[in-house]
Amino acid sequence: MTVRVLLADDDALLRTGVAVVLGSAPDIEVVGQAADGLSAVELSRSLAPDVALMDVRMPGVDGIEATGRIVAAGLATKVLVLTTFPNDDFVWRALRAGASGFLLKRASPERLIDAVRTVAGGDTLLDPSVTRSLVEHFVRGGAPDTGSPERSRLERLTSREIQVLRLIAEGLSNEQIADLLVIAESTAKTHVKRILQKIDARDRAQAVVLAYRAGLMAP
Repeated sequence: MTVRVLLADDDALLRTGVAVVLGSAPDIEVVGQAADGLSAVELSRSLAPDVALMDVRMPGVDGIEATGRIVAAGLATKVLVLTTFPNDDFVWRALRAGASGFLLKRASPERLIDAVRTVAGGDTLLDPSVTRSLVEHFVRGGAPDTGSPERSRLERLTSREIQVLRLIAEGLSNEQIADLLVIAESTAKTHVKRILQKIDARDRAQAVVLAYRAGLMAP
């Protein structure tokens, strides 16, 4: 199936470059472009793209608010945020708004194409550097509380699932987890799905946060 993509960025040159990169993939089609968040929301409604590649800083309605509006409207469009800096102050806000992934703008063309496919497939993608930034946001308050509700949620997991959660918290993809544990990628994806269900996490981002706050991982 073809993944239909909407590009949202106020930099026309960047949009053109990304469109060329994505257009080189036989299973990806760029169906629209927006120069601001409001247009991104409107085009998400009218074009129903599978993925919206969303810049954060745009005039008027920024990428964070646009992401929140797309999610709140119940649209099927998944939002993949492109950010310039991994420690961008907007990262956490965009996560809360419902973004399904984060990728740095300096990522390779191959990485960008894989990210679009990953998010379109219903998975969450977090660039490792963005994951570190996210973790730092949550660990500034001090040492994790091993008696916290987060810790009790981890007790629902099997030893194998704990192992997989550690790898998720390190920023590994399903494919990388499968290679490391010598299992099928479909098995790794099943583990991740069950982990998210057991710990009541919406996505991998929330799972990473929980792992650090519960003391499973050291910052």
